[in-house]
Amino acid sequence: LHIAVLASILSLVIYWLIRDRYRVRNLNGKYVFITGCDTGLGNSLAKWLDKKGFCVIAACATEKGGQELQSCSSLSLKTVNLNLADSNSIARAVVFVTEQTAGKGLFGLVSNAEGTAPVAPTDWLRIEDFHSVLDVSLLGLIEITLKLLPLLKKAEGRVINLINAKGLMAFVGGGYSLSKWGMEAFSDTLRIEMQHFGVKVSIVEHGFFKAEVVNSDINEKYLFRLWNRLTPEIRDSYGEKYFVE
Repeated sequence: LHIAVLASILSLVIYWLIRDRYRVRNLNGKYVFITGCDTGLGNSLAKWLDKKGFCVIAACATEKGGQELQSCSSLSLKTVNLNLADSNSIARAVVFVTEQTAGKGLFGLVSNAEGTAPVAPTDWLRIEDFHSVLDVSLLGLIEITLKLLPLLKKAEGRVINLINAKGLMAFVGGGYSLSKWGMEAFSDTLRIEMQHFGVKVSIVEHGFFKAEVVNSDINEKYLFRLWNRLTPEIRDSYGEKYFVE
């Protein structure tokens, strides 16, 4: 029994020693760029990393979001407006990050932004409904990652893609799950390719948050709008009972 206890303690000590080897130290001067920082997870992460001592560059979709974040953060935290569906906006953000990092490279890129994702049966949707989420959550993510790779390689940094785990369950039509599965594939490929340059690529599959209760109300209103724009033929094929249930 005593030998088993000692073995357990020794294993725990070894685990902590190994874990501490991977702890990031000397945080000052390490730049982290985070997308989707107006609210939610991106906003909380930006504040937390700022308090830890990282040089945070937070991308917000609105000026109001950026101002509110700056008002409760240190002076070292910088914000930049970013629309991931707009290549010009992405280019301007990349220039801003390049100027802020001042030749040091980018220690971390955290992609968190999500596009508007109408959730409905597939034949209720139009192609623009798919674009509304894929252009931001997948293609926008890919574009800004590609343009920041030189800075990430310079600092031997890391790419962290945050993925809501519910998007990995294809239980309803629309582009939401498509974007999440695409992010997984892009991340897995990039991880292999970037090993040569010392750049790490990680996927964090997070769970649900209280804010999503509000999002469910928004989704319900969106469903009503989609239902009302359907042709009579499609509405009749589903029936009012289907929609109510």
